[in-house]
Amino acid sequence: MNTTVIRTGSRWRMGLAAVLLCATGGVAVGEWRGWPFLAAPLQNFLSDTLDRKVRFADEGAAATGFAVRFIGGIRLETKLLHIAAPAWSNTTHMLRAEDVALALRYGDLWRAYQGEPIRIHSLQARTLDGHIERMADGRASWQFGKTPPVAAPDTPTRLPEFGTLRVANGLVHYVDAPLSANLDATLSLVPGSVQADGQTTSLVKIEAQGRYRKQPLKIQLASSAVLPSEGGKTSTLPVAVTLNATVGRAQLDFKGTAPDALQPQNFSGDFSLKGPSLAAVGDPLGVTLPTTAAFKTNGTLVKTGGRWQVVVKDATVGASRLNGAFTYEPSGRVPLLSGKLGGSRLLLVDLGPVVGTTSAEMADAAAPVATNAQAKGRVLPDRAFDLPALRAMDANVLINIGEVDLNTSYLEPLEPLSVHLELQGGVLRLHHLVARTAQGQLRGEVALDGRAQTALWTADLRWDAVRLERWLKITRTNGAPPYVSGQLYGEAKLAGQGRSTAQILASLQGTARTTLRNGSVSHLGVELAGLDIAQGLGMLVKGDDALPVQCAVADLVAKDGSFRPKVMVVDTADSAVWIDGSLSLATEALDLRAVVVPKDFSPLSVRTPIKVQGTFSNPQVSLEKGPLAKKAAASLLLALVNPLAAVIPWIDLGDADAAQRGAAGCAALTQRSVGKK
Repeated sequence: MNTTVIRTGSRWRMGLAAVLLCATGGVAVGEWRGWPFLAAPLQNFLSDTLDRKVRFADEGAAATGFAVRFIGGIRLETKLLHIAAPAWSNTTHMLRAEDVALALRYGDLWRAYQGEPIRIHSLQARTLDGHIERMADGRASWQFGKTPPVAAPDTPTRLPEFGTLRVANGLVHYVDAPLSANLDATLSLVPGSVQADGQTTSLVKIEAQGRYRKQPLKIQLASSAVLPSEGGKTSTLPVAVTLNATVGRAQLDFKGTAPDALQPQNFSGDFSLKGPSLAAVGDPLGVTLPTTAAFKTNGTLVKTGGRWQVVVKDATVGASRLNGAFTYEPSGRVPLLSGKLGGSRLLLVDLGPVVGTTSAEMADAAAPVATNAQAKGRVLPDRAFDLPALRAMDANVLINIGEVDLNTSYLEPLEPLSVHLELQGGVLRLHHLVARTAQGQLRGEVALDGRAQTALWTADLRWDAVRLERWLKITRTNGAPPYVSGQLYGEAKLAGQGRSTAQILASLQGTARTTLRNGSVSHLGVELAGLDIAQGLGMLVKGDDALPVQCAVADLVAKDGSFRPKVMVVDTADSAVWIDGSLSLATEALDLRAVVVPKDFSPLSVRTPIKVQGTFSNPQVSLEKGPLAKKAAASLLLALVNPLAAVIPWIDLGDADAAQRGAAGCAALTQRSVGKK
């Protein structure tokens, strides 16, 4: 009985072993031959799974050269691999390749199933013809299945990744509606030499041309990529990469190294970049950069994953000379640009559109459209701010410039300028602004809030000990003294809103106050302002001199873009000059009135208020007609009595009491200003 049971169990074990042996042998034979009978079933399985027609031969023909193996991954060899385009596409296929060897690892397939981009371990083909497409609604030809996940149009493109790619003759047509891209690329990646460690180099050459973000694009890439050896190990040695690209009128040349030229997640090297504007570079990269004058720059570039690090050795923007080091992080809620900007010289005109101005040299680059107001001769810039750009990126940049030219020959540059620029959530702030000019200093904070449809601008500035004779670069001939000199102190707290510089200035609210200390003015200028003909002629004969200023205060109030002086007076030993009226930044209209009160006797003086009217672009200076008409009428009547009596109305005895009262008031205001500091 026991013997029978033992013999029965032994037969079962032997039978099972035989079955396993046959199965193992069958699998071994199948792997050896490549399972040729699986061509049709695999076609049907892939077509059903991908929801695309997949063929290993032309329509109606039998598959030749087909082999598939499953141990250690899926390895497919076929004379033809045809993957149809999605149903919504107008093209006949997404991929058509001949003499194909494809290798996929199970781990990569599992990660692709979890939603990561599919990684193709190896793809070799004699010819390759691809049509890669993405629609405006996010549908993409590389999304497979009956209900593929549709990404938002602004989601970054996630194309398949390759471990090894060898293509003798390839052509890829790429259309991406969200990026406004339409490119044709030819590629050649053929085996080169065999290295000492057994690895093979591949000569990589890719050329692409078309349009990207609505701009013409042309790219040439050359490299010697290191391919995996027969053992599957990839070299860690970097390979040389050369890139020449033209996007619009911006041109990039790069020469460096990368672990793999076909996987540009990491690379480093030297670059040179030039174009009509920095914005022309930022647009195709999706990076917010300012509109500037023509530029050229060179430096080093390092990319690690999604992180970019740029060291700008020398940048020329118009006539500006800059340098810097920056890091760009595209991850997070919005991209972040951080770093330091330095340089020996910056001309404000080179960044014209950034601050709302546009020079003639920048017209082609910025392509501004003149507004009706500008066409009518307005002076203030009315170019609209790009407020969405403020919300597209955050920034944290320390700025230190040796010299900032204010784009006028009448004002001394800022030497130096340092400021902390912070852009966060659409709010641009200039912290810790410190600028020196004319032996004085400017400090303060400026902010532009671009979160709403209309920008809100605020400024809190203070200036100290600015030498007017140096800051106002108005030279006089024959060694005459400056028209005005002294140390200027003051502060301004202003706010405005709008979509351009002109709109913000037209809505300004706040106060501005300034005083002049240890100053002097042109004696001739004061006499002519008071229309003191006799003393003015005396100054012309003997020469002008500097008249000390005992007190000078301007206390202005801004409302709806119009500045009105609460007090505006210049008091000298000779005269007191009072100014009232208004200056409108909304209409650019001038309506100022200056009254000069002399303190001394003059035998011949018109002594009538001076009016400055008109606009910023067309100011008009005139004499107030009322007082002048009275003197002229009195002179005419007296001339009828005695011709010599006609000069009597033009004799000015001065008004010392009125001038002294004004001087006392001016001094009190100055003391109040000093006490606030």
